[in-house]
Formats: sequence, C-alpha cells, structure tokens
Amino acid sequence: MRLRSVIDPDDAVQEASGSVPPDDSGADTDTDIEAGPARRWPRVLAGVLVVALIAAGGAFFVAGRQLRDTPATANRALTDSAVTTQVAGDVTNALGKVFSYGPGDTAATKASAQRLLAGKALQQYAALFGQVEKQAADQKLTLTTHVVRAGVTRLTGDSAHLLVFLDQVYERKGKAASTAAAQLSVTAQLREGHWTIVEIKAR
Repeated sequence: MRLRSVIDPDDAVQEASGSVPPDDSGADTDTDIEAGPARRWPRVLAGVLVVALIAAGGAFFVAGRQLRDTPATANRALTDSAVTTQVAGDVTNALGKVFSYGPGDTAATKASAQRLLAGKALQQYAALFGQVEKQAADQKLTLTTHVVRAGVTRLTGDSAHLLVFLDQVYERKGKAASTAAAQLSVTAQLREGHWTIVEIKAR
C-alpha cells in the first residue's frame, strides 16, 4: 500500500531549492528613513518664503513712504481744489484793488493795500505809492487792473505761490486809453481765514 504524502508540493519545492520568502518587515523602515528629509523640505521652503515675503513687504512700505513724502505729493495745489480756488480768488481780488486807482480815490487804494498786503509786499507798495498818488493827481490818471488768470503753482500748509497774468488799462484825461499786460509771481499766506499777499515779483 502506498502512503499519501502529507507534505505540500509547493513547500517541498521551496525547501529543495533553498529559497526563502522575502521578509517584508524591514521595508517600511527603509521607506521612513528616506521619507524623513523629504517631509522636512516643504517646511524649510515655507519658512524661506515667509522671510522673503516679510522683507519684500518692508521694502514696499519704505518705497511707499518715500513716494508719499515727495515734494509733488506734498503740494496741495494738486489735490485740494477747494483751498486752491480760495487762494486764487483772494489774490485776484487783492490785486484788482491795490492796483486800481483814480485821481480822486487814491486814499481808498491805500487803505485796501494796508488790509490786503503784508510783509515785503506792503513795504514795497508803501515806498512807491507816494509817486503813484502824485502821478495820478498831476496826469489825471486812472488805472484799472483786471486779473486774466491766477494759477496756484504750490500750496503747502498756510503758504501759497501763484503765477498771475493781468491786464492794466491806463486812462489819461483827454487821451485814448492804453492797455498793457503784466505777469507777476505772488506769494500769499493764510491769515485769519483769508489769503494775504506777502510778496510780489514782476516777471
């Protein structure tokens, strides 16, 4: 009688060939060793990016402050239309009054100058007005000044600089009137809510 073998043929083949099934117990360990640095790299990269963004933000902030502090942006004539309009209006009104007179009303012109001019402008005006009074009386001269345009070139705080174009009409008794154009550089200061002319220069 033949005995039936209880040995699995596959096991017999493995034993005969001396091959042993691979041991998978160490595979995860190697993978963890290799994956450790790989997992750290994204963290390092993220840290570098944060530092770079902070540095860039600081640079943009400094650049922005420099742009805001430039003379161009400090000039309110470019941004404050209400005050610019007020300056031009006050200066136009003042020039029309102090540079207009007739043979019999020079006193009114002088009073206007005392109220609308100050500083160097008033000193210069007072030094010349004696000659104006005499000329107006002797020649029966009437001078009428019209401001054609007054442009505010710079406005900072309580100080303003303007470029003014005006026409002056001279009339002598018995003669035809004549017109002359003039161009002035004017400096004005804000005093008690009104802009007062403190310097006038002919251009």
